[in-house]
Amino acid sequence: MSNVLAYDFGTGGIKASVYRPDGECLVSHFATYETQYPKPGWHEQNVGDWWHATVEATRALLEEWDGSADSIAAIGISGHSLGLIALDEQGELLRQNAIIWSDSRSDTQPAQFFSSVTEEDWYMTTGNGFPASLYTAFKIMWLRDNEPDVFNKLGMVLGSKDYINYRMTGVMKTDYSYASGCGVWDLNGWQYSDRLIAAADLSGAIFPKATASSEVIGTLTDKAAEELGLSTSVKVVSGGVDNSCMALGARAFRDGDVYNSMGSSSWIAVTDSKPLLDPKSRPYVFAHIVPQKFTSALGVFSTGSSFRWIKEQLCGELTFEQMLELAAQSPIGSNGVMFLPSMAGGSSLDPSQNVRGGFVQLDLGSTQGDMLRAAVEGIAMAQAVALRELEHLSPLSSEMLAVGGGARSDFWMQIYADMYGKNMLRSQVGQQAAALGAAAAAFVGLGEWADYSPIGDIHRIEDTTEPIAENTGKYGERMAVFEKLNGYLSDIGDEIGEI
Repeated sequence: MSNVLAYDFGTGGIKASVYRPDGECLVSHFATYETQYPKPGWHEQNVGDWWHATVEATRALLEEWDGSADSIAAIGISGHSLGLIALDEQGELLRQNAIIWSDSRSDTQPAQFFSSVTEEDWYMTTGNGFPASLYTAFKIMWLRDNEPDVFNKLGMVLGSKDYINYRMTGVMKTDYSYASGCGVWDLNGWQYSDRLIAAADLSGAIFPKATASSEVIGTLTDKAAEELGLSTSVKVVSGGVDNSCMALGARAFRDGDVYNSMGSSSWIAVTDSKPLLDPKSRPYVFAHIVPQKFTSALGVFSTGSSFRWIKEQLCGELTFEQMLELAAQSPIGSNGVMFLPSMAGGSSLDPSQNVRGGFVQLDLGSTQGDMLRAAVEGIAMAQAVALRELEHLSPLSSEMLAVGGGARSDFWMQIYADMYGKNMLRSQVGQQAAALGAAAAAFVGLGEWADYSPIGDIHRIEDTTEPIAENTGKYGERMAVFEKLNGYLSDIGDEIGEI
């Protein structure tokens, strides 16, 4: 039996986990690294910190585990998207810091690009539904315009997990899912778009060759094996972008499969044989880990982070559990109080990026419990808007698997079920979905699995929360008010921005 080592490479740290072929996670360890914010809109991470955390997590995992490192036959990585690591033609770093997914410094480059390509044409080709400045190609254009000494030596641009793969194997490649978030990838053609690369005035040679997520790109080098405490025979597969690894790990690998990721930010994603594209709501689409599939999502930037802000600013020493207990004491509709969770700005679902969060309809009788329930309902309602938009584009399953920290609360799960009108499922996978997806790519690459179908059997459904029809009706009546509120606060955000 061959085990695999899966890495969930996130914004705040990297989790290393060992999986056996039946999908059981045997041991995990998490190591952190910092994000630097040198200027407004600049979000960078030191790539040396990434590698040190990878080594730390792996070494600690092997020390904690009572199994044998020799049983690990392959490695798969899930990595955060839209990154830029600049390397020269010899593979040496040109910048010690990576420009990560949330960095929006490339504010003038989109206008340059869209002078020759319409934004709708670009979106319908790439499925890149986030603001253009977040995508890799526009960050490379920023390098050209602001760091010419780096740009002129540029030999290759890698993403987050592809850089770790390079440190492990000496091979510079990416996979289809990560490449689909670079800003110049043709989704339906499954290849880089020469037309879009030309519009960006870039060379196609700087983008790494894309392969299947399960393709073995190499084995551990002597140096990497020594640092990690593993054998040089360990194979490394190409892996995938976090959105697609999570979709696979959340068993969303067949047409119509849908899941809800509930964390600091939250999204609803559906798998389909075609990308779900709409120039108005702009779902963000990635190529799936599963061949010839796509994962299309709409989300809210600040869900769990909004609830955390409320805890830190308004709830003193209350725990999250105590906050939810208070929320449960308020009736459906929170005695008229409503909350808009746009505390990190607007997404493609909002009329303006300038919209910000807020409580409305407070009166002197409003209680802390009313405000807390309004927050929970508002977070769920914002995602219900996303679900409705996705349902317009494709038939979806009547069941939705919930993953992430927000799925732990029974109270919250009932509100989601009522708001969505769907059965909400929880399984033992929980917050390990992205790691499981990366492990699955490694098992397919090893030949332990013939395809990705074993994912369906790995999930053991622990409980199902069914919607209460009466509650669904009540929330439906409030949805129109919620969307009107979103429009008003978007207009106000624009006016405040002008002031």
